[in-house]
Amino acid sequence: MDVSADDGPWLVVGLGNPGPGYAGNRHNVGFMVVDLLAERTGARLRSHRSRADVDQVRLAGRPAVLARPRTFMNVSGPPAAALRAFYKVDVAHVIVVHDELDIPFGAIRLKRGGGDNGHNGLRSITSSLGSRDYLRVRVGIGRPPGRMDPADFVLRDFSTVERKELPLLVDSAADAVESLLSEELSAVQNRFHAS
Repeated sequence: MDVSADDGPWLVVGLGNPGPGYAGNRHNVGFMVVDLLAERTGARLRSHRSRADVDQVRLAGRPAVLARPRTFMNVSGPPAAALRAFYKVDVAHVIVVHDELDIPFGAIRLKRGGGDNGHNGLRSITSSLGSRDYLRVRVGIGRPPGRMDPADFVLRDFSTVERKELPLLVDSAADAVESLLSEELSAVQNRFHAS
């Protein structure tokens, strides 16, 4: 897709769980990235009838909607689909930012399409959009230690050591989102996958 030739709106959905009790969880890194993008653009995320907190912004010079579903992770899809319909966003212009167990902490991987890899938020998004062909910014959180259940691991806060690196990781993921609005996926992958 030639991004330079298409000025349609973009939708950036950060995945997480609502409420202060979940705010520092590994599962909420998608929210953290959208919050940083909101801070960068001066956006104020407000309640929308789609059951998400949203604002319209310009990212990389393009119209975009930042969104954090107010539903729990495993039902993130209906708010995303409602926003896509409301703002008339092509599925190719949907970017979902989420945590990824199978990527080492600190790494970022980008792709379009693919399976959900056991991620309930992605499963819900794919089901509600009726397509897998959206972009994903996959933020590595690493694997749980020992025999810890992955479901418990993602709902724990980042460790003390990780919290020192977290601002850099979130900043890099936000940079990746902005890059996807103005560059070809392959070029952005080449840059971010090398780091």
